[in-house]
Amino acid sequence: MFYTCLQVICGTGFTFLMTTLGAAVVFCFRGAIGERMNRGFLGFASGVMMAAAVWSLLIPSIEQSGELGMPPWLPPAVGFTMGGVFLYLIDRTLPWFHADYKEKEAGTKLLVLAVTVHNIPEGMAVGLAFVLAGQYPKEPGYLAAAIGLALGIGIQNFPEGAAISLPVRQSGASPFRAFLTGCLSGIVEPLAGILVFLTASMAVPLMPWLLAFAAGAMIYVVADELIPQAQPDERSNVGTIGVMAGFLIMMILDVALG
Repeated sequence: MFYTCLQVICGTGFTFLMTTLGAAVVFCFRGAIGERMNRGFLGFASGVMMAAAVWSLLIPSIEQSGELGMPPWLPPAVGFTMGGVFLYLIDRTLPWFHADYKEKEAGTKLLVLAVTVHNIPEGMAVGLAFVLAGQYPKEPGYLAAAIGLALGIGIQNFPEGAAISLPVRQSGASPFRAFLTGCLSGIVEPLAGILVFLTASMAVPLMPWLLAFAAGAMIYVVADELIPQAQPDERSNVGTIGVMAGFLIMMILDVALG
């Protein structure tokens, strides 16, 4: 039992570490980020989030729904809708929760919230994989699959960490605050992994719904905040190029790492 818990902590801790390393990219830029470069980074974040929503969240949600005997479209559709509604309600009520509300800051806060929500089912998935490996110690395939999943999600988390810290820096935060925000968006993964370890039997039926919920939240932020800021006019297509690059990189990582 203790050994399994240690594996869960190490696996989800690695994914959190990769988010932290990605967030540290913000220290590579001195002073404020130029407007053109900022559009590229916002586009890149949009592409990363769209690809992650499809390959890391919606497709696994569809597959797991079928495995659990539910209509493969039902949990993804309901979860996706609820994720979008959740972010819409947060977006509508945000001014009343923040006295220093500014439109740009609100968009950044939604971005951080969406990625944080997205990291919860990822942490649960890694934790559940190591729990299964602990339940079948004589089957090395389970442990190999758990390690592979942790490595895959960890590598994917690197661009996600940058996709958080760079827009936060551009919104006016200091480099350290932007870095810390990126780190905090990933700390939920070890917490979610430990929660699954403690309640494994209850977590499994919820996974398809949670995965789709996170996808809906991410797509809402991309459509409502990131892409409009990345491409505010028709004079430059740097935001569009960023979207394409981010989507391509994240798609390759998701497919290549399984």
